[in-house]
Amino acid sequence: MSVMDLGKVAVLMGGASAERDISIMSGTGVLQALQSRGVDAHPFDPSQRELSKLKREGFVRCFIALHGRFGEDGTVQGALELLGIPYTGSGVMASSIAIDKVMTKRIWLSEGLPTPGWQQVSSVADCEVAFAQLGAPMIVKPAREGSSIGLTKVLQRQDCAAAFALASQDDTLVLCEQFISGDEVTVPVLGSGTQVRALPVIRIKAPEGNYDYNNKYFTDDTQYLVPCGLPAGEEAAIQALVLKAYAVLGCRGWARADVMIDARTRKPYLLEINTSPGMTGHSLVPMSARAAGISYEDLCVLLLESATRDYAEPSV
Repeated sequence: MSVMDLGKVAVLMGGASAERDISIMSGTGVLQALQSRGVDAHPFDPSQRELSKLKREGFVRCFIALHGRFGEDGTVQGALELLGIPYTGSGVMASSIAIDKVMTKRIWLSEGLPTPGWQQVSSVADCEVAFAQLGAPMIVKPAREGSSIGLTKVLQRQDCAAAFALASQDDTLVLCEQFISGDEVTVPVLGSGTQVRALPVIRIKAPEGNYDYNNKYFTDDTQYLVPCGLPAGEEAAIQALVLKAYAVLGCRGWARADVMIDARTRKPYLLEINTSPGMTGHSLVPMSARAAGISYEDLCVLLLESATRDYAEPSV
């Protein structure tokens, strides 16, 4: 497909979620990359402009660089379906499931895929019960946010109140999760159906094991190892696990799954899957793609070419 065939493209960025600033960083990078390849690409912030203007202004394709709610959760995807405009990434159902860590875990467990023990909680008392059952350390986080927003690693029962308060600021749905001690890795996935493939695994070594919002985006202290340094068989097994996790949620286009490897048993545990991953200078999908011989610019064009919709054009 030539860039002329891609038509007028909107890079959706910004939005109204807690990850707005990161989305602007991602979208700016994508916009510049597409324009450098001759794509007729323009910025579009859905929190500042009505999505209906996409149709009126002649946009025929969207690159979704939105993160979190109102962008990665099926809402924008549904609007684009109604407008008849192809878009990058997963469709309505997969997007809405993947943003919800509780629903994601339920589906993965129903398919026999490993994920850390968890409880959904609605009060400090619930959180304390979860702590007694899951043990220390325990992760408390909003169920429908990303970028480690609102996340706390709880070491003592008395920390549950503050952890629950922080998480519930961002979401009415709060998740308590068993902490898995070991290697933290992430695996990007590209494609759909029979063309799907896992990119190289990245092993993450954050300062004091704290891969938080600041260490993800605003420092150079975190180490990203690619090649990951894991035994070849272990890396391949993790990639296969992630491909199955991607498939059972119905993902398409691209995504990135986060995995913890238990230090004692070497068993991998699926944490979550991101259906609109970051594309900033610190982001992991471009890093893994580069290790596979795909430049940032080529990656952006490849993803844009994969833009599609859930439903065919209705007959009239």
